[in-house]
Amino acid sequence: MWGAWKRLLLWGWAFAIENKGDVFKKMACPAFLMFENVAYLADMTFELPCKCKPEEASSVVWYFQKNLRSHETTVLTDFNGTVVVDSSHVRVGSDLLKRFSIRMFSLIVFRAQEGDSGHYLCGTRDGLFFYGYDVDVQPTRKITVAFLDNDQHVQEDYKGKEFSLFTTFWDWTGCDRCGVRGEQRRIGLCYVQSARLNPRYRTALPNVTSCGSRAVPARFQRLIRLRSPEVAIRSCLAPCPEKKAPEEGVQSISNVVYKLGKKPRLPRVPIQYHRQPPKSDLVIACPGARPEHAVAWDKGSVRLYRSHYLVGVKKHMRVFIDHGNHLHLRQLRKSDKATYFCWRQGEMVAGFQLSITFQPRRQRSPSDPESIFVMRAVGISFGVITGIFFLIHVSRCCCRMCPPGSSPLFEDVA
Repeated sequence: MWGAWKRLLLWGWAFAIENKGDVFKKMACPAFLMFENVAYLADMTFELPCKCKPEEASSVVWYFQKNLRSHETTVLTDFNGTVVVDSSHVRVGSDLLKRFSIRMFSLIVFRAQEGDSGHYLCGTRDGLFFYGYDVDVQPTRKITVAFLDNDQHVQEDYKGKEFSLFTTFWDWTGCDRCGVRGEQRRIGLCYVQSARLNPRYRTALPNVTSCGSRAVPARFQRLIRLRSPEVAIRSCLAPCPEKKAPEEGVQSISNVVYKLGKKPRLPRVPIQYHRQPPKSDLVIACPGARPEHAVAWDKGSVRLYRSHYLVGVKKHMRVFIDHGNHLHLRQLRKSDKATYFCWRQGEMVAGFQLSITFQPRRQRSPSDPESIFVMRAVGISFGVITGIFFLIHVSRCCCRMCPPGSSPLFEDVA
């Protein structure tokens, strides 16, 4: 029904900063502030360009407001427009003030969370606004997964009296592995079509906006929450790109070593080494990968396919891959000791050698505080138990020596 124009709704899902030139001379600021609707999936990084500002303004200030009627406003700048954050140090679930950066008047939010949904405005420190966004970050905790190889299907469109719900899918990712069977993902976000949308919100198509947009009337929200974003997964097979042959001298040395029966052990990818104590939790991230990338994980030569290891496939999963492409290992065991390889965009890029460290047992001496405490506790307990034992036996002996019938008070008068 919606055809190929659905893709127009997704104006920029991949995070990149382009050379925009002097766009402010081409676009005039609107007389009445409106909000442009954009939607993303949780854990993604997005950029909001300040599309218009007066030429005399040398810097902009970004504001975040959850609701327009709320008086709580967060300022996302140091008032100089020079905030820079290293994205590699951003942690999941950290506060928004620690996950943003401003570059060339654009606001960049790293690893967006559901709580980051709301209104973003660029303006001046005096509160003069130039441009606004209505950001909808859709959660992954209730995402619907369809494995097409298992004859599973994506959600069907919903048509109601006042609104319709449908999923807008992004393009298929590339194959996450090469030379062997891999997998492809296709992310879909929830969108709604209705003539009841708030006209203050600007959308790519008339009467169409994302399901979490503030343009949706409040009475629709309860029904819209019944539909979640989704992801479709299917198998794929892609050839590996041809790699540059080694130099002649290196190849000759390799051939000589191979003839001697010793195969050269050269790592294909950089290896990182991790030591973890048993029963601890570990989360491994693929270097340079983002949630929208095609990422795969291997445990040695064993392929960790999403059809078996994607979070939510089983009720209780100790080892799983989340929707942000992170590998989770909970309650580490000795059997988890291995080298885990990471594929990004169809190419193996890194390895993680995991070893489980067991602390050696230390023999305690009698002078240790722990030993003194244990001996004192054992001694006190033994003394209490011994005292109770003697008290019970003494009371039993007294009862035998003085039976109740032997008292003169109970003798019959002759």
